[in-house]
Amino acid sequence: MTSTSKYYLPDRTAAEGPYDLVVTPESAGWGYSGLRILTLKPGEAHALSTGDCEFLVLPLTGSCTVTTDGSAFELAGRTGVFASVTDFAYLPRESEALISSATGGRFALPSARTERGGHSARYGRAHDVPVELRGAGACSRQVNNYCLPGTFDAEQLLVCEVLTPGGNWSSYPPHKHDEARPGQESELEEIYYFEVSGGQDGFGYQRVYGTADRPIDVLAEVRSGDAVLIPHGWHGPSIAAPGYDLYYLNVMAGPGQDRAWLICDDPAHGWVRDTWTTQDMDDRLPFGAEENE
Repeated sequence: MTSTSKYYLPDRTAAEGPYDLVVTPESAGWGYSGLRILTLKPGEAHALSTGDCEFLVLPLTGSCTVTTDGSAFELAGRTGVFASVTDFAYLPRESEALISSATGGRFALPSARTERGGHSARYGRAHDVPVELRGAGACSRQVNNYCLPGTFDAEQLLVCEVLTPGGNWSSYPPHKHDEARPGQESELEEIYYFEVSGGQDGFGYQRVYGTADRPIDVLAEVRSGDAVLIPHGWHGPSIAAPGYDLYYLNVMAGPGQDRAWLICDDPAHGWVRDTWTTQDMDDRLPFGAEENE
């Protein structure tokens, strides 16, 4: 998963130090959003300095203990991204933390550069994570809203994850959030990090396209461990190949003083939303329903 992981926009080496994948504002060529994927073997620990960024510690698989500023947060985690939502920890800027795992696991560390520091380190309960079923029919998907306005307070960081049953489309209709338009659209850089069921055989696709003024053109095959960077433009669909469920973690941050997630649909495809009223939700959702209860 390290040597084959891909960056799109730009294409750079993904692995760095103890991480399977690293996106920083510097490596991405933008200002705010970041993501690291950390794998710990049983008994291993990793020291994290947040610097000028706020972070989440979000288990993808396995459990860990996050120790910072005299507090220890025990994250029960989960057996995998399709099994259940997870608990998580929030780390403010200019803090030191130790992430240790007795049994090992893989952990996402989404981040956002921020000049503000009003929030303290704290624990997020899995039970408090809003789980939303969105769309209908072949556009049915599940959204786990970890760290969005109204779900969990942060300075600028926005984090959610989307789970799409095999054969379905998500991030559809295509949408964008690259302009500051009060009440309509917020300016946010975005990272998509993917996991796919089916082991090495599992795959999906991600589309990103721009405008005449700000061109961008990506149609990427994605597999577990891949990341797609979206500095601007319309993004979607995210396509789960039949037989392979698709997971992606969304990390967003931007320059706006108001922490908001406001999007606008591509007007060529926005009408698709109206068709959902006559379709049923995919009965394969929600994922991990029994574990989430």
